[in-house]
Amino acid sequence: MNLLKTIDTPVGSYAPDFELPGIDGQVHHLRRYLEKFRAVGVISMCNHCPYVEWYLGRLKNIQAEFAAKGFTLIGLNGSNVDHDTKSSFENMKAFALHHQFNFPYLWDSTQDVTASFGATKTPTAFLIDTNGIVRYKGTIDNHPQDPSLLGDDYLRTAIASLFDGREIDVSQTEVIGTTLIWRN
Repeated sequence: MNLLKTIDTPVGSYAPDFELPGIDGQVHHLRRYLEKFRAVGVISMCNHCPYVEWYLGRLKNIQAEFAAKGFTLIGLNGSNVDHDTKSSFENMKAFALHHQFNFPYLWDSTQDVTASFGATKTPTAFLIDTNGIVRYKGTIDNHPQDPSLLGDDYLRTAIASLFDGREIDVSQTEVIGTTLIWRN
């Protein structure tokens, strides 16, 4: 496994802008999303992570719940396909179709954007406000294996707080998931 020095993008700082291809054949720019939406959730994810599989239903529910209020999720795949071809661009398309994504899924083939955000595991959530400021960073909730359990829904609560104009009580959490493997 290769370790790469990531650039930590702390809560309260500007999110790194990006221009990445999506499985829809379009190029996606964070800046354009921020012009259109009140908030954007970037989720570092991949096709082979069991944690991502566990969270997909919750992520689609979060997207559906907050879309009308001016929110969108963006899936960001920065996996090393030299190590695991399950997360290749073609397989991303099939994965998103199979799971009926209701949000864009982008390919970070160089891993530069993933490293810029400071993601080290999948899934990692970053909530970005319309000004480009990271307002939440961490895990989606504290009950990954069972969505029916009561627990802390960190990302959902952060989005609701942001939209209600309230302080985000828990703005950063420890990420639970699969460690990203970096290229040489």
